[in-house]
Amino acid sequence: MIPNITRGSRMTGLILYLASTNADKTKNAHTEPHLVAGDAAIMAWYDDGVLDKDDALAIAKHLDRPRKAFGVSVQVKDMQWDAAKKERIHVGYKDASVWHCSLSLRAEEGALTDQQWGDIANDFVDAMGFTETSGKARCRWAAINHGTSENGNHHIHIAVSLVREDGTKASTHGDYKRAQNTCRELEVKYGLEQLSTVHAARGYDRAEKATAVRDEREMHRWSLARKVRASAGASVSEAEFVRRARDTGLLVRPRYAKNTTDVIVGYSVAERPRPGERPIWFGGGTLACDLKLTALRDGWMDSPQLAMEAAAEWNAAARNKRKVFRTGPEKAEPPAEMWVEYTRNATELVEQLRALPLDDHATWAKAARDVSGAFAAWSHRLEPTPGPLAATAAELSRTAQLRTPKAHGKPVPLPSIAGTAMLFMAASSKNKTAAQSALMLQLVNTAFAIHEMHQQSGRTREAQRIRAIVTEQLKPFAASMPRPVAAGAPGQAAPERTTVPKSVELGLRGLTPVRPGSAVPAAPTPARTGQHTGRGSGPVLDR
Repeated sequence: MIPNITRGSRMTGLILYLASTNADKTKNAHTEPHLVAGDAAIMAWYDDGVLDKDDALAIAKHLDRPRKAFGVSVQVKDMQWDAAKKERIHVGYKDASVWHCSLSLRAEEGALTDQQWGDIANDFVDAMGFTETSGKARCRWAAINHGTSENGNHHIHIAVSLVREDGTKASTHGDYKRAQNTCRELEVKYGLEQLSTVHAARGYDRAEKATAVRDEREMHRWSLARKVRASAGASVSEAEFVRRARDTGLLVRPRYAKNTTDVIVGYSVAERPRPGERPIWFGGGTLACDLKLTALRDGWMDSPQLAMEAAAEWNAAARNKRKVFRTGPEKAEPPAEMWVEYTRNATELVEQLRALPLDDHATWAKAARDVSGAFAAWSHRLEPTPGPLAATAAELSRTAQLRTPKAHGKPVPLPSIAGTAMLFMAASSKNKTAAQSALMLQLVNTAFAIHEMHQQSGRTREAQRIRAIVTEQLKPFAASMPRPVAAGAPGQAAPERTTVPKSVELGLRGLTPVRPGSAVPAAPTPARTGQHTGRGSGPVLDR
């Protein structure tokens, strides 16, 4: 449940807006606005009938009466943008006696009943200190439900007068953090999806999903995010990223700093449109928190020369011209021994993740980003339509997106698996190989390490989603993979096997707990089909 707080001075304007139907508008149209909760007097006067303009005016007058009776206003600093100084400056004070907060569910959660919303609203204002439970005089308040938002989010609005019944002012110090913490507690109490205070995935517009269903295709933003993630993970420089993204079929355009044509500060991408259609552009940051250009640049080499090459590629992409450097590293076939090298790196990464502190969110996000990019690249290479590889990439990308990245510092150095995306993108054949199987084994081990981190951190839903993806959606794909075998001498690729075993070893054998209750696989050992071995509780993928 997502709280969104705003402050204002006009209670009448707010309530008229919340009780309106916006019949003449297509954006954020309200349907059947009605009360679901409020202070005792409000609930004694009104039932759950649809509110009209007269009702709205009466409710606003009731909520605003203490402020007018005592002649009290709640002042806050008035900060305005100074273009010359390029910063916000204090220009005085303004009235902000009206406290407004929307409580919104994710679109995937569906809707709640009015009774449920009423209970949640009462608990919420209690926790925020606006009622008698605070030990002070109560504030007047009302909660209004006016339907589902344009983006498909079922929600309510809570309006509170910050002047209490006795004329004192209600404190809003720390209200943003308190609202977030309260929502986390209410999610547990009412069985709602528990949103992470650490990770934040991007939502989508309800119209996008409706269009995708109508056209029988994947939503643009999901396809775009996967291709961008694969291209970014496979690249060692910004110029290479631009070329790889264009090779996947994406339209790419830069966002320049003001009054420049060579300083790129952001980007947008779009799928190539069908005949007669226009491209639908998405900024990198709207696809995922970790796909902003500033975040992507953290994983690439940088120098003045590379910056010039990147600017040249961005300019070519913006004009839909040929790529400037058409013989970049993305055109080279990686040597066979690189599969062995990155499989070894992935194995070492799993071992180090097992000892990584659960609260090192920056490092866990970096590991999730790399393994998600690998699955995204593999999906691009092998899946004509999104399948289990795409689903795995999407699920792991949730952990790669931190709500406040700057608050978590820099990731600690770990064995790199970023190049695994390059291997899958550069593979000349779509045939599945034993080398891919060996690498996949360790990628799944990494996914389960991330699963176990969420489990031990109390983020049960995140852990369940990752486990379900690996054990259910990857199962048929895994069964079709050649069995991974030991690598040959240094510099030699692992030999192929043509037979497919009865069970595919994906690192889900011999599960030995590495922390109490862990489900992270230890080193794989042979196991009988359909049985668990070792002391752990991880799943076995059988044919």
